[in-house]
Amino acid sequence: MTRREVLEALSGILLGMFVSMLATSVVSSSLPRIITDLGGSQSAFTWVVTATLLTTTISTPIWGKLADLVSRKLLVQLALAVTVVSSALAGLAHNTDMLIAMRALQGIGAGGMTALGTVLIADIISPRERGRYMGLMGAIMGISMVGGPLLGGVITDSSLTWRANFFVGLPFAIFAIVVLQRTLHLPTVARRVVRIDYWGATLISVGIALLLLWITFAGSSFDWASWQTAAMVGGAVVTLAAALWVESRAAEPIIPLHLFRNRTLVLSVIASIAVGIAMFGTSVFLSQYMQLARGKTPTESGLMTIPMIAGVLVSSTVSGQIISRTGRYKAFMIWGAAVLTAGIGLMGTIHYDTSFVLVSAYMVILGAGVGMLMQNLVLAVQNTLHVSEVGSGTSTVAFFRTLGGAIGVSVLGAVLSNRSTDYIVTGLSKLGIDPGAMGGDGTLPDLSTLPGPVRTVVEQSFGDAIADLFLFAAPVALISLVAVLFLEEVPLGRRSGVEQLLDEQATDERTTHEQVTDEPAREAVAEVVRESAATVVPVTDELADGARRR
Repeated sequence: MTRREVLEALSGILLGMFVSMLATSVVSSSLPRIITDLGGSQSAFTWVVTATLLTTTISTPIWGKLADLVSRKLLVQLALAVTVVSSALAGLAHNTDMLIAMRALQGIGAGGMTALGTVLIADIISPRERGRYMGLMGAIMGISMVGGPLLGGVITDSSLTWRANFFVGLPFAIFAIVVLQRTLHLPTVARRVVRIDYWGATLISVGIALLLLWITFAGSSFDWASWQTAAMVGGAVVTLAAALWVESRAAEPIIPLHLFRNRTLVLSVIASIAVGIAMFGTSVFLSQYMQLARGKTPTESGLMTIPMIAGVLVSSTVSGQIISRTGRYKAFMIWGAAVLTAGIGLMGTIHYDTSFVLVSAYMVILGAGVGMLMQNLVLAVQNTLHVSEVGSGTSTVAFFRTLGGAIGVSVLGAVLSNRSTDYIVTGLSKLGIDPGAMGGDGTLPDLSTLPGPVRTVVEQSFGDAIADLFLFAAPVALISLVAVLFLEEVPLGRRSGVEQLLDEQATDERTTHEQVTDEPAREAVAEVVRESAATVVPVTDELADGARRR
């Protein structure tokens, strides 16, 4: 592909990724309003987010495996089509159950774009040049994940209402499908026989779902130490163990276990889990901090996330450019993990009345860490894999990043729910107010309807509870720093995935051709030998005696 063709195709890929990410993040700042309007609880709030992350997590490795087997162009268009349908239906939701179901469907489309976006970039761009574009893709992902709440807040506060959030991206998604159809011209390459590992996909899905369901409901619907916990955790362990057994014997496993012999992939997976917690957790719960702890509107809370957008955008773009020029990426990953850890730790010190200038500085630091680390982990893994394994390897990293986000949102949501309730009960008791009289159904409060002293208690409680969840996340971020320190830096290659595949295909065809053309020559030589042998007079005993007499 020429540079122009690459840029045209890249525009469609990035637009598709942006729309997919925007569809999942645009409602973040408006979720408190949405859940209140639909009469939902804090658990419903968490589930609207968790449902998307759950299906994204489950579907990502499946999309990635399919990318190694069938047309990637068809798959990416299918993923965008799922996004269009699910977003439209979510906008028509009349209760939280329907909203959660449609958000789960949205996650399937998001899983496709998460896996396929980086795989397609690997197809058309060499690892050495990929750093520049990976940085751009990281910026797109960061902007969509953090900028989505800004757009959602503006829409929610307008006359369009929050339902328009689900329709705003549809024209762009349809446009992305058209752009990809016209610009993404991947050469036809030899594909392996399609053997989808249905058992592995099912067992992985059930195991992860049980684990996330337990994390979500434990501590609220039932005690952490209960028979429900034993059943869910036990079921998850048994199911995932069975999945490992199936994957070790499948012809085309969803997650090829031999990939985990790759040291870079293992360490990148560990670091990706922390990035998932940071990226998803902050974008989800920062909106609650702005609205419930600081009393801001959805629009204002969206505007207040701009510092984090700036951090992601600048760090990912600059680091990507430098990596493409120098071919060195490990230093940026180390700095990214260190800055990410520092940013999460600093966010753990905020309160409901902390200066916004200080909070903004913390968000810039957090965003810079995510920008330097997130996509470079994928780049490092792709650079060490055979081209035939790029789809599976890339989706494996994305799978664990999304899994980290899903677990992070569930765990941090449980922390927020429990801590905020405890703080509110304590605060109201100090005011001499019976907490039970204020309602104990767990629904999110509407600050505008609360008396002044009670509102202060609620704001302070949510501010402290959200700070607590950041403190819970900080040690995980520290683990990512340790992981990237042990990464081995491999020089970046200069051939794209398609070029490597075509070279291998040409080599195979050349070898086959040589074998075919050499066969007649070998037959001719054999025939000459046979004819020569036929003209040789056999040496008999009579001839030998005659020769001796002479």
